[in-house]
Amino acid sequence: MATKVTGVTEGSPPNPAGGKTRRPFLVDLYRSAVGKKYVMAITGIVWLGYIFAHMVGNLKVYLGAEDFNHYAEFLRSGLLVPIVPEEFALWGMRALLIVTLFFHILAAYQLTVMNRNARPERYQARREYVAADFAARTMRWTGVIVLLFILYHLADFTWGWVNPAEAGATPYEKLVASFQVPAVAAFYIIANLALGVHIYHGGWSLFQSMGWNNRKFNHWRRAFAIGFAVVVIGGNVSFPLAVQFGLVS
Repeated sequence: MATKVTGVTEGSPPNPAGGKTRRPFLVDLYRSAVGKKYVMAITGIVWLGYIFAHMVGNLKVYLGAEDFNHYAEFLRSGLLVPIVPEEFALWGMRALLIVTLFFHILAAYQLTVMNRNARPERYQARREYVAADFAARTMRWTGVIVLLFILYHLADFTWGWVNPAEAGATPYEKLVASFQVPAVAAFYIIANLALGVHIYHGGWSLFQSMGWNNRKFNHWRRAFAIGFAVVVIGGNVSFPLAVQFGLVS
C-alpha cells in the first residue's frame, strides 16, 4: 500500500499544480473578463457578416418577385450545392448562428454580473454618466429588442406562424403581405433602429475587445461603426417602407 509523504502519494508522479487538475487554456481564458469579451467580439463578427449578407440578398426584392423567389430558393436548397448535399450548408449556417448567438448572450450576461459584483454600490458620478456613449448605455435593452425581433422574424418569414399570407405563398408574397400591415412595418422599423444602435456600439467596441486598439485609428473605427450601421439598417428599413409606399407590391 502506498504511503503519503508530505502530501504526495509515494509511487505517483507529483502534480505541479498542487494536486489540482489543470483546466484547459480556453476554459481558463473564458472564465476571465477578457475571454468573455473575446467571445462577444468573435460572435459579434459572425453576426455582423450574416446581417450584412442578409440585407444585400434581400435587396433582390427590388428586382421583382421572380428574382427574389429564386434567391430564396437558392438559400434553401442550392447553397454550396453540389459541393455539399442539398440544405446541408443552410442547416450548418443555422447551427453556427444559433451557437454564436447563445454564447454572445451568455458572455454578455456574465460580464454584466461580473461588473455588478465588482461595483455593487451602483454609484455613478453624473459626469461619467453624461460622458458615457448613449449606444453603450442602452446596449442591454437594444440587445433584448433585437432578440425579440429575431424570434418574431423567424415566426413571420421562416415558420410562417404570424405571416398573413395564404398557405403556400412564395417568399415574395410573404414579404409583401407582412409589410402591408402598418403595425408590422412599424415594428420592423423600430427594431431595426435598435439593431442599428447595437451594431454601432458593437462595431466600435469589438476592435478594443480584440486588442486592435490605437488612438491614431479611432476615427476609422468610428467611421466603420457608423457606416456599417447606416448601410445595413438603411437597407433593412427600406423594405417595409417600400411596401407601405407601394414601391414593392
